[in-house]
Amino acid sequence: MTGAESELLKIARVLKSNGTEGETLIGFRETGPETLKTTEPVFIMFDGLPVPFFIESFTRRGSVRALVRLTGVNNLDDAEEIVGKDIYVRPEAIIGYEEDDDELTLDDLIGWSLLDGEGHPAGTITGYEDIPGNPCLYIETENGQAMLPFHEDLVLSVDEESATLTMSIPEGLI
Repeated sequence: MTGAESELLKIARVLKSNGTEGETLIGFRETGPETLKTTEPVFIMFDGLPVPFFIESFTRRGSVRALVRLTGVNNLDDAEEIVGKDIYVRPEAIIGYEEDDDELTLDDLIGWSLLDGEGHPAGTITGYEDIPGNPCLYIETENGQAMLPFHEDLVLSVDEESATLTMSIPEGLI
C-alpha cells in the first residue's frame, strides 16, 4: 500500500454504470451507505495516486449499495472507466469511525490455517472475496481450492499466536 493510500479507508467498489449520465452503482464493504458523510470527497486510485471526487447525488439502494453521481463523471464512457475500481475515503468521512488497530481484517487471515469444528486441519486460507454482505474465504485443501462463506456465526475461535481460525464448516463445502 502506498503512503497516500494508507491514510485512506477502502469503503466501496464501483459495481457498474447506471444510465448514460455518468451515474454508477457502488457496493459498500464493511461500512454501509448510511455511514458516509456525502459532503466529504471520495477517492479513486489512478496510476497509484488518489484522485478526489465529490458526490453530486447519492441514493441508497438497499443496505449495502447506492446510486452515486460523482463530479467529473458526466457520461457513460466516464462511468465505465471507473467500474471495478475501489472507492476510498479519509477516516473523518465515516460517521462514528474509530480506528481499532487490534481488529483483524480479512487480509490478516491470509496464510492462516483453517480448522474444522472438531479441531482437524481443513486447509490454508489463501485469499478472500469481499462480496458485500457475504465475504468468502479461499481455502487451499489437499483436494484443491474451495470457497467458504465467512460469517461470524460460523467462527468458533481465533488464535492469533498460532495463526489458526476454527470454523463450523457446513458439510460438503470443503
